[in-house]
Amino acid sequence: MDTGRMASPQSSRMASPQSSRMASPQSSRMASPQSSRMASPQSSRMATPQTSRMASPQSSRMASPQSSRIATPQSSRMATPQSSRMATPQSSRHSSSVSSSPMRMHSLQVDSVQRWMEDLRHMTEVECMCVLQAKPIGVEEDTQGELIVATGDHVARNNLQTLLRRALVVSTELGKMFQRLEKGRWQRVHSTAVRANCHVRSLVHEYSTARNTPAEMQKYEKSLLEKCMELTTITERCLHTEDEFFLKSMREAIHEILTDVSDSFSHMIDMALANEIQILIRQIESSDSVYTIGSAISNLLSLTQDGPQLCRIIAKEGAVVALFKICRQDCFSDLYAHALRTVASICCVEEGINQLEKVDGILCLADILTDGNSAEAARAEAAAVVAQITSPHHTSTQHLGSFLESMQDIVTALIKLCESASCGEVFLLASAALANITFFDSMACEILLQLNAIHILLQSCKDRQRVDTPYSKDQVVTILANLSVLEQSSSEVLQEKGIERLLQLLGEKPSSSSPSEGAACERVQQKAAVTLARLSRDPDVAQTAIQLQAVPRLIELCRSPAERNNSDSVLVACLAALRRLAAGCPDSIEAADHQQLIKPRLVDSFLLCSNMEESFV
Repeated sequence: MDTGRMASPQSSRMASPQSSRMASPQSSRMASPQSSRMASPQSSRMATPQTSRMASPQSSRMASPQSSRIATPQSSRMATPQSSRMATPQSSRHSSSVSSSPMRMHSLQVDSVQRWMEDLRHMTEVECMCVLQAKPIGVEEDTQGELIVATGDHVARNNLQTLLRRALVVSTELGKMFQRLEKGRWQRVHSTAVRANCHVRSLVHEYSTARNTPAEMQKYEKSLLEKCMELTTITERCLHTEDEFFLKSMREAIHEILTDVSDSFSHMIDMALANEIQILIRQIESSDSVYTIGSAISNLLSLTQDGPQLCRIIAKEGAVVALFKICRQDCFSDLYAHALRTVASICCVEEGINQLEKVDGILCLADILTDGNSAEAARAEAAAVVAQITSPHHTSTQHLGSFLESMQDIVTALIKLCESASCGEVFLLASAALANITFFDSMACEILLQLNAIHILLQSCKDRQRVDTPYSKDQVVTILANLSVLEQSSSEVLQEKGIERLLQLLGEKPSSSSPSEGAACERVQQKAAVTLARLSRDPDVAQTAIQLQAVPRLIELCRSPAERNNSDSVLVACLAALRRLAAGCPDSIEAADHQQLIKPRLVDSFLLCSNMEESFV
């Protein structure tokens, strides 16, 4: 088996009970059937966010150990959509046959009324506009529109939430149009086009009333309204003919216009969101009030939970620059943790990392981490940013050039933070950052060995206050696996009784039915086996492992799928560890096990074990 560097650690800031940050949705903004720019109404922009904050080794802080603040209970900072802005065409709902009994009909009527009442808040003004041909009825001044600017701390957040809700309404209607167009339901296509047209006009009118929209955005608004009207007109023409050839040509034309409407609407919403984000950033840059700045940062953090696309807009508008300005002013030291948490969320995308590099953010992070007077919360959030920007998930590593210049200081500060951590979340963030760092430069491993990292990490495993979840153990065993590449690590692991700890990690099992926790346990088992295989190059380590009954446990993991949660990666790692031990101590493996697990090619043993049923054992 290739005992080279294993896959990046699955940091899991989002799954541990202590932490719950991010999870970033990977959906696009708005789309036609050919593109994925339209997400289904169920997954569109108004769903409750599944947090995802940081990308740690193979994972990040987000929704699972794989991508952000470590697969933790999903915190919902703000009820914003996780997926895309626009709804994609999905298969339409099957119409069920309706019983003719009065009771059944009454039930349906009640459901319809309840649904209408739920939608009434957003539909009332639209219905008025339909009747008056887009001439809105005057309303009371204090209820002039959901996007009217008012005073108060939550106005910006409410404006953004309302904008996203209204965008969802439009995306839902456009999604229905795609579905009905494919089925040739021309009456419904036209009625949906009318509703979508009214919704778009209502949204544009309300937003224009609430904000002084930029000239460029006004241009898109005008173009969008013209396309919506064209869509309404052309769909109406299809109601008065049954000519199949004509309808076929109209279907293609309507599809093209509908795609243009989707693209234009998506772009307009992006511009509106950028306008709202600029307002928040100006509050951060111009205010001297800790309360005002903190409120604006909270709103930005909430927006980052909406997924990568919105994070790109936030980064493009200069949020990272503004947040690091806060982190460089002593008078705002109480806001450091909050600001850095937001930076880590934004840096789930390359645009955020590029902005961090431009403002020498890494130097600022190093200063906070090495400052003994910095609060533990601020240092933990700085560690979170380090874990995010060093995640192997990022395709570009240009930002690592300046990071290497400060690596000695950062690694030293992080291992000290692991040693002094007051809770599991702080340890998790610091260890996740270290785990990522050990992947891209061997010098980091050498620094850690000099800093007695093996002793600190193994001692931490005995402290349930610090290492209390499989996610934390995943980070620890990842660091040990990468340190085990160095020959001098073997003697330190033996001295600290690390082989016993590795065997305990081979028995890691989830305490709940959570899929993310089960996946974390698989990673712990896999990396423990890899570490054992690497360390067993040393005859003393191999002999110690055999004396501690490592062979029976490895055989059990190979032969019993349930013990490894049916994980193929655990199976491969255990087979490799067994073969390494058998090479040094052939007598430690019984003949039958040797015949099946050692003698054949690795792939043959893998196929044999992966097809085994538990009853076979």
